Amino acid sequence: MGKRGRPSALDVCRVLAVFLSLFPAVSLQCKILKCNSEFWASTSNSGPEEEFCTALRAYNSCVRRTARTCRGDLAYHSAQHGIEDLMSQHNCSKEGPTYQPRTPLPPPPPPPPDSQERSDGPEVCHYERSLPRNTAPPNYTHCGFFGDPHLRTFGDDFQTCKVEGAWPLIHNKYLSVQVTNTPVVPGSLATATSKLTIIFKNFQECVDQKMYHAETDELPAAFADGSKNGGDRHGANTLRVVEKVPGQHVEIQARYIGTTIVVRQVGRYLTFAVRMPEEVVNSVEEGDNQDLYLCLHGCPANQLIDFRNFRARAAEAQTAGRTRSGTGAQEFTYQSPRPSAKSGSRWRTCTFIPACLISSPPEI
Repeated sequence: MGKRGRPSALDVCRVLAVFLSLFPAVSLQCKILKCNSEFWASTSNSGPEEEFCTALRAYNSCVRRTARTCRGDLAYHSAQHGIEDLMSQHNCSKEGPTYQPRTPLPPPPPPPPDSQERSDGPEVCHYERSLPRNTAPPNYTHCGFFGDPHLRTFGDDFQTCKVEGAWPLIHNKYLSVQVTNTPVVPGSLATATSKLTIIFKNFQECVDQKMYHAETDELPAAFADGSKNGGDRHGANTLRVVEKVPGQHVEIQARYIGTTIVVRQVGRYLTFAVRMPEEVVNSVEEGDNQDLYLCLHGCPANQLIDFRNFRARAAEAQTAGRTRSGTGAQEFTYQSPRPSAKSGSRWRTCTFIPACLISSPPEI
């Protein structure tokens, strides 16, 4: 094996981060992200070079098992070449023992809030503490994107939209959020979120640029480079990924901008919710056209779904369904929205089809 010491986690991250940052949009059938997460888990603790080579062989076996579903995928082929390079750099033999990744130990209980805050970096890396003294507390706003699909904007408007394909939710000086929606039933107006990408931009001495990417059945507990915080800067712990329920519920805490993001998988689809100060919401980059950002301005007029027309179509579909099969057509279900003092409407149930499993906006 040579006398070289075991590579640091940073060395491993640099190689894997290149693959995932270049090719984040992995297909739903290809499970390269899962292989990457397992490899990171098995190499996160210090150990001898032999253990690293064993983990690398296990990673290679995982990638090879995905060959049938990932063939033709750029991320898959890049991972293959990356494994070969790592084996060559660390004198690892392709033949030898492999093992399944170790189950990580449960994290220790967090320290009291005050001590955690003091250890996370300078004042500028804590949004509320960085505000001038004697100023009013920040006003927090919310945006949610869920269901088939429903949108709650930062202005507390509630809409239902078509928005098939890739759409930006948020874009400002600090972060960008994009979702990809696919039809729940072929030919239906109803779509749901199958992919989500969040990019946190580097910020002073607080955090490095980080990307979080999730998709159906792949809700990682780490950023794309395998890390769980904001990098190597002094305030790195003011950006953290916290897994609440494995594979179902992840919370991203960005305290340096006073922001909390919640990503969940419900059924086969993803939901998104964010709590953000108004100052951060309105931190628009100069010359940037904000019209298409759904959380800020809502859905474009040509993407909004008209309830009256939709209910008329739903009634026609139900009548046709009864004529054909003697039962009501279950593809179209609708219930009137419940009035809200500010926005005028909230949803009691899924608007369109049973495949939507979300009954209310996700809250933080």
